[in-house]
Amino acid sequence: MAPNPKQKPNSDAGRTALPFEPKRRKPAEKKAEKTPAPASSTRKPSGKTASRANTGIPDAVSKRMVRRMAAFCGVPTVLGISSFFVSYLAVTQGVGLPTSAVLLVSLGLFGLGVIGLSYGVLSASWEEEPGSLVGFSEFRTNFGRMTSAWKSAKQDKS
Repeated sequence: MAPNPKQKPNSDAGRTALPFEPKRRKPAEKKAEKTPAPASSTRKPSGKTASRANTGIPDAVSKRMVRRMAAFCGVPTVLGISSFFVSYLAVTQGVGLPTSAVLLVSLGLFGLGVIGLSYGVLSASWEEEPGSLVGFSEFRTNFGRMTSAWKSAKQDKS
């Protein structure tokens, strides 16, 4: 597409910024930004209020989530990748395998991997004890908490 001769190439006048674009600063704002801030405002808060243990996911729960994600996502994903090799071997041996069957099987297994990733996170117990092996009750609890948080956030917006 040829550039419009009536528009300047670097002109941003009259254009609205997209939501993900950073805000552009004027040269005067850049100079003000370079002045150092007082030392008291740049110090981080001390004490246990800013520690990771109080604000983040406990280490045991985080490791449990990773193990569950690896199991519930990894197994279907590996099966999805191996379905390509199995179908290749079947076709080279003379089995009449339609390409749509290979597509549907691999797509289904990769889809299970995506669902397993979410289930792995939501089925982990946030207590120190590990909970059940599959995590159905933990999933119901965590999914209920997540949906109630979505509903309260939606009500706060309105």
